[in-house]
Amino acid sequence: MHVTHLSLADFRSYARVEVPLDPGVSVFVGANGQGKTNLVEAIGYLATLGSHRVSSDAPLVRMGAERAVIRAAVRQGERQQLVELELNPGRANRARINRSSQVRPRDVLGIIRTVLFAPEDLALVKGDPGERRRFLDELITARSPRMAGVRSDYDRVLKQRNTLLKTAAMARRHGGRSMDLSTLDVWDQHLARAGAELLAQRLDLIATLQPLAAKAYDQLAPGGGPVVLEYRASAEGPGTGREELYEQLRAALGDVRKQEIERGVTLVGPHRDDLVLMLGRMPAKGYASHGESWSYALALRLASYDLLRAEGNEPVLVLDDVFAELDARRRERLAELVAPGEQVLVTAAVDDDVPGVLAGTRYAVAEGSVERV
Repeated sequence: MHVTHLSLADFRSYARVEVPLDPGVSVFVGANGQGKTNLVEAIGYLATLGSHRVSSDAPLVRMGAERAVIRAAVRQGERQQLVELELNPGRANRARINRSSQVRPRDVLGIIRTVLFAPEDLALVKGDPGERRRFLDELITARSPRMAGVRSDYDRVLKQRNTLLKTAAMARRHGGRSMDLSTLDVWDQHLARAGAELLAQRLDLIATLQPLAAKAYDQLAPGGGPVVLEYRASAEGPGTGREELYEQLRAALGDVRKQEIERGVTLVGPHRDDLVLMLGRMPAKGYASHGESWSYALALRLASYDLLRAEGNEPVLVLDDVFAELDARRRERLAELVAPGEQVLVTAAVDDDVPGVLAGTRYAVAEGSVERV
């Protein structure tokens, strides 16, 4: 699978730009702030419905514009599709597939799949648990686009449940009449049902990803492991099946209900879990060196790529300003590993930062223009 054409209107710094793309390696070269990352960010948005740089859509719309449009032509074998998203901050986004407007934004998921390497990836190792949960859930959705609906259902129920708990906590603190919390039982069931599905998918993913991540780390930093991925659940238990996980979550919610009412927040569920990244006998967070942390983050991305490729739809590989962050040894190893990809998109401030093995099409990016050179 590869993107054959990218079209942007009022996206980030681009009033309008058309970029034809080839299979193989494409390198976008330009000084910082000229819009290189905006191009690959747009492709990533079509793949995940989110940006790797910001948490909301508003910064993605060019200043002074009301909306932004991302459009890409995608080829998989003999099949070609046109996918389009219209970003409307403060209002519902719109989606089109092959010019049809009768689709939801999440219906575009799975048409484009990407694996993105970026400087922000260091947060996978050094950042908060939310960074690692997002990594897992985006990869789950790339494997199975229907999981976007499960994630949405879980977030909706969690928000409703938290609202009820917060109201109860405020009433209690101010000495008001105690609330009828019988509806919490219903919310518990809904949260546990969606949470069990999400948790089962995460556990399956980690089991599959573990050997791939260990192999990738050894390729990047021979003899530096071992790498072990450990899932730390807020609702502990031995079960791994969906019904077992459902019962575990319901029981855990019951156990902490008193504390939840006191604090006004849901204390148990996938939104409170963490993926602990072990390097040898120690957690990488807080103990791994800067170089080891980079190798670990890259290994997770390479493992993601290997997993998606093995499941039959090779993703687009995106390397966004990564080579400038790496030493010469890791730079060459990474380039050798990704060079055979069906489509590899690279951004760099200086062409010399890109290893020679990544020869391919070059684009010059400057002041809102993208020119093939």
